[in-house]
Amino acid sequence: MTGPPYPVSVAGARLLVAATWVVALVVLLAVAVLASIAPTELDGEAPPDSWSLAVGVVSITVQTTALARAYVWRRTTVVVAFVWACAIVPVAAGAGVGAATGATTVAVLVAGFVVAVDGLGPQVLAALVVGAALLALGEVVRAARGEGLTGSTLGIAVLQGLSTVALAAIVGAVVGARREAALARADQVRAVASERAALAEATVARQRTAMARELHDIAAHHLSGIAVMTAALDRQIDTDPEGAKVAVRQVRQQSTAMLKDLRHLVALLREDDADAARRDVSPETLGGVRLLIEQARRTGRVVELRVAGVQADALEELELGPLAQLAAYRTVQEALANAARHAPGAACEVVVDASDPAALVVAVHSEPPSAPQPRGPGDRDGFGLIGMRERAELVDADLAAGPTPDGGFAVTLTVPRSTEEAP
Repeated sequence: MTGPPYPVSVAGARLLVAATWVVALVVLLAVAVLASIAPTELDGEAPPDSWSLAVGVVSITVQTTALARAYVWRRTTVVVAFVWACAIVPVAAGAGVGAATGATTVAVLVAGFVVAVDGLGPQVLAALVVGAALLALGEVVRAARGEGLTGSTLGIAVLQGLSTVALAAIVGAVVGARREAALARADQVRAVASERAALAEATVARQRTAMARELHDIAAHHLSGIAVMTAALDRQIDTDPEGAKVAVRQVRQQSTAMLKDLRHLVALLREDDADAARRDVSPETLGGVRLLIEQARRTGRVVELRVAGVQADALEELELGPLAQLAAYRTVQEALANAARHAPGAACEVVVDASDPAALVVAVHSEPPSAPQPRGPGDRDGFGLIGMRERAELVDADLAAGPTPDGGFAVTLTVPRSTEEAP
């Protein structure tokens, strides 16, 4: 314990030390005035004279100086200051303060409070015991110089020493406990606020990841089609000008569709455009799978759709939640984009099997590429599959993806139809 725990500010410590000296001086003068008005109230002790008053003033000044050294100047500990304040009491009593000895207990009470407010550790308890003994000794010395020592005066001296120290320690311990409780509550509030901030940051991070995944899916889908069409343009410009014009229009359509989708998605990130984006954009559904296939076919790719258990034009009417439909749509979109990148020219088959009332199966199978393709960023075991798996987990679906025995690649999503989706 190197410094005072309470109050914290130096200005407050100075005020407390000054108030201690003033109160002790007032008590000293009050005893002198009482002795002059009613000398019979002193129980046989001589009334304080000028010497007693001078010794009393010096005593309380030394006590408050010890408090200031610990509490204001930080040159000693509050435990040492408490012991010094208690040691002055028997010295003042022996110097003849007499009935005014009680004025020296004011600094003892303040010092005891300061010591106990930071906790009753072994060092503090030892100091309190020493302080009680010194106060009892002061009462014994005062009684010996006054009415004389008796068994009752010794008992009263011990009781006064113990009660004075105990009062200061109890008040200090109660105030310290309340302070610790307030600090604990403040720490708890800060911890809760930090936890909420961390959760908010985690939520924002998840949202950013979801947005990045959507951007990846949209860009990969449309750019794959554009890449296929521009590759055909290189051959058609000289041999089939009319076909090249058709391909250019298709590239323009794909670019416009991609920009529109990206514009809607980025609008979700803007606070002022969020409501408009929500009004203009509806989640992709199973009904959009046919549009994906038509777009792929317009780029010259061979993509077949096979539907079981329901009519092809009634896919959006399946009893499947919006999140599950979005997961199925994105799975088909990403699988077709991967096939265009890694197996250009290979035929693909999209299967939507709704014959099982308990689950919907969406599968995309691409045939092996005509030539080995270099692997790089965005390959089949990259970010796209991670996004598909996370969407599958969101709706409690199963996703299987991997090469097939014939050298192609298959992605199969099994979505339960009997369980509720997570919100």
